[in-house]
Amino acid sequence: MTEDPPSRLRRGLGIPGAVVVGLSAMLGTGVFAVWTPAWQWAGPLLLLSLLAAASVAMLNAVSTARLASRHPESGGVYAYGRLRLNRPAGVAAGVAFLVGKSASAAAAALTIGAYAWPGQERAVAWAAIVIALLVDLRGIVRSVRVNAVLVGALIVIVMVVVFWGATHLPAPTPVDLPMTTPVTVLAAAGLLFVAFAGYARIAVLGEEVKDPSRTIPIAMAVSFAVVLVLYAVVGGVVTAAAARGMPLGPAPLESLVSGSSGLSVLVVLGAVLGAGAVLLSLLAGMGRTLFAMAARGDAPGALAAVSSRRVPHRAAIAVAVVVALLVVPGRLSWALALSGGSVLLYYAVAHAASFTVPGPWAIRRLVPVAGLVLCVAIVAALLVTALGIG
Repeated sequence: MTEDPPSRLRRGLGIPGAVVVGLSAMLGTGVFAVWTPAWQWAGPLLLLSLLAAASVAMLNAVSTARLASRHPESGGVYAYGRLRLNRPAGVAAGVAFLVGKSASAAAAALTIGAYAWPGQERAVAWAAIVIALLVDLRGIVRSVRVNAVLVGALIVIVMVVVFWGATHLPAPTPVDLPMTTPVTVLAAAGLLFVAFAGYARIAVLGEEVKDPSRTIPIAMAVSFAVVLVLYAVVGGVVTAAAARGMPLGPAPLESLVSGSSGLSVLVVLGAVLGAGAVLLSLLAGMGRTLFAMAARGDAPGALAAVSSRRVPHRAAIAVAVVVALLVVPGRLSWALALSGGSVLLYYAVAHAASFTVPGPWAIRRLVPVAGLVLCVAIVAALLVTALGIG
């Protein structure tokens, strides 16, 4: 086996651990919260929006995996843009990542609060941020062990809820379907993309992965495939229920099991566990991006410090503070839109950087160009649709 590249951080993640990182970042806030606003924009074309989101996510994954295999270090696209393009491109990617993921982490924390203690969302969200930070400060391997339990429980809960919903669909009733256009369908794809964006967390943790040139691409592919199948099933059931007249509330999966109090409790448990896993994974990824930026002089140098556990503790604390501040005014739909748009801009830099990596023509040229065009188109659709509705 090829010797791992030098790293200031501890290389403790193999393929199973890296897959858990990807799954925990993707399975959570999105699967419990994104379907209602996406339905309002895409209507019965929701699965088409899901396909568009999956397509841009796959293109992003290819470009990111190529870059991660060639440059296995912390920082993700921030580092790749800086190395392969220039410093401004890297800094732009880093800022977009931190903004988008801070919004997503705030949404995850608020989701925990909304489900665990309605009316006290902010207080619970702040407590969840503190807990996630404490777990992260103990080291990424310990974080992965916690996430592995959360991910396993979440998949079981979601499948039970979806099966019950699919077998208890309401009788068809006349319903006014949302007005859709190609722009709103693309905008819905931007919301749904947030639910796929977590596979990049594997690349961001590049300095803590064993045999990164092999582990990162495999873990990305496996985690993405699992989530795609699960989301297709959930999206299909949600679409069928909404088209039959079932009202979708802020918690669409809870709407699916409204006839069962026991399953409603299970949904609440799943939402709290899933959003908690996302929050933990996001704080870890953002902290390491900020750590990488500080180490290169693009953020305050004090944030490049590493604790005795070889964890970038100051950077982790800094991002936790930012997320806590975003909890104060944050709304879930706004946070999802901000996250989707910012992260897609982050991946636009990834595609530009991937264009410079040698390889087969289709991978080197076609994938980056197609990915860049889709990223920009979806961001534009998000802006137009959000401004039009708001």
